[in-house]
Amino acid sequence: MDAKARVNIGSFDRGGRNRAPTKTDDHDFHPKTSVTPYGIFLPGLDELFLYFTESKVTSDFIVDILADFWSSESWRFPEIKTLLINQDNGGENSFRRTQFMKRIVEFSQKYQLNLRLAYYPPYHSKYNPIERTWAVLENYWNGSILDEVEAALNFAKNMTWNGKHPVVKLVTETYELGVKLNI
Repeated sequence: MDAKARVNIGSFDRGGRNRAPTKTDDHDFHPKTSVTPYGIFLPGLDELFLYFTESKVTSDFIVDILADFWSSESWRFPEIKTLLINQDNGGENSFRRTQFMKRIVEFSQKYQLNLRLAYYPPYHSKYNPIERTWAVLENYWNGSILDEVEAALNFAKNMTWNGKHPVVKLVTETYELGVKLNI
C-alpha cells in the first residue's frame, strides 16, 4: 500500500510528448483541484487497486480504503486469516500514529483477521513493488492534459500492469486532518 504524489488537475503542461499539438497553461498556480492516487497492490497476483481522493490522505482514509478493498475482494481469499501489509512508515500510517493503530485494530476485529504491518525503512521506497506501478501510470498519461478528475480516472482505468487493468475508484469523502486518539 502506498500513495503517489498529488496530481494537479487543470490544463497544465505536464511535460512529455503528445501526438497532437495542444495548448496548455505554462504554470499550475491555480489548479481546479488535485487528486492523490493511493494503491493496494497484490504482487503475487499482479493486481492493482487504485483509489483517488481529492481529500487529504489520512489514517482514516487508509483504513477506509483497506476496508473497502477487503469487503469487495475477501470472497476470493476465504482461507486467508492473516494479512501482511507492506507500507512505508509515513506520518499517516506510522505505528506511532494512535488514530491509525486504533482504526487498524478495529478493522482487524471487524473482519477477524490477524494483521502484520511491515514497514519499509526510510528512503527505501525502491523496494516497494507499488512504486513500479506509479511509474507505469506516469508513463501512460505522459504528455496528456488532466483537465478533469474523470480524465485522470480514465487514464488509470485504461493503463495496464502486466496485461491487467487496475480497479479504479474515486473516494468522495472528505477526511479531517489531525484526528488523534483521546486517551
